[in-house]
Amino acid sequence: MSNLEKILNNKTSCKSVWFMRQAGRYLPEFRKIRSKNEDFIKLCLNSELSSKITLQPIKRFDLDSAIIFSDILIVPYALGQTVKFFKKKGPKLNQFNYKYFLDTNENEFLRKLKPIYKAIKLTRKKLDKKKSLISFVGAPWTLLIYMLDLKKNNSKLNTKKFKSLENLDKIMDKLILFLCLHIKNQSKAGANVVQIFDSWAGLIPDKLKKNYCFIPNKKIVDFCKKHKIPTICFPKGIKKKYKDFNKFVKPNCLNLDSSINPIWAKKNLKNVVIQGGLDPKILLRSNEEILKRAMKYIQTFRDIPYIFNLGHGLLPQTDPDKVNKLIKFYRSYNG
Repeated sequence: MSNLEKILNNKTSCKSVWFMRQAGRYLPEFRKIRSKNEDFIKLCLNSELSSKITLQPIKRFDLDSAIIFSDILIVPYALGQTVKFFKKKGPKLNQFNYKYFLDTNENEFLRKLKPIYKAIKLTRKKLDKKKSLISFVGAPWTLLIYMLDLKKNNSKLNTKKFKSLENLDKIMDKLILFLCLHIKNQSKAGANVVQIFDSWAGLIPDKLKKNYCFIPNKKIVDFCKKHKIPTICFPKGIKKKYKDFNKFVKPNCLNLDSSINPIWAKKNLKNVVIQGGLDPKILLRSNEEILKRAMKYIQTFRDIPYIFNLGHGLLPQTDPDKVNKLIKFYRSYNG
């Protein structure tokens, strides 16, 4: 059992470190592959390359866990939407077809995602047994932001469009079923842990957070508990409602975003493992600043179960050498 699994299952205080988006655009070895593969979804569905990319940061750094190279939008793709990525603009999906979505069956969904499960199997064979292999999904709300094009100016909810939606609850319930199916099959393929990314949870109006963030995440977490799959939840941007989320959803672990004060988190988030929090932008600064900020998290959580990670994914402009120095600093401090 890896350190990550020991922490999540037993809430022990052994050390563990990995980073969100650790396999990605900041690595020259990834950029070399990406330059030859323009279609990002096709790249995610290339089992051999997905596995190779997943293992790149493991070969380069002393990390405890690998996270499978994929994307949260692979689920909308499997549910019939075209997904394209544009430089500096992000992903764009074609118009949501409600009837096609409802008519999609499980076999068709799993057929499209079969390369993901193959990539997990390939990676698990090559990965040291002492290291965890993390799978992931986007939370229902976050996926619907993309599927229904609900963002305005890239950082605000299009409230007019949101209020005009019909059958949103029905769409969300069906989406949860498919997400649980995807999680189960990732686990069967060899993934040890699942992280649930609710990256746009902060856009939900406070009065609706329970309906569109807490309840959907809880349904998925409860499914994972039933199948003994450890969960890490990341309800980014909900601020002090992290406390309410934790009490209601009860995941194995909560990933802090960088706006959460670690001292507040330690005081208010009980009966849960804490992960992350360090602002990825800090890694663009001097080594001295990086280690000083990292020390705040290390010292705050030194006597409770904690997984060293970030408050979001590594940025494309991050210097891999600084990532290496941060990992070595964490290792040396924790002996």
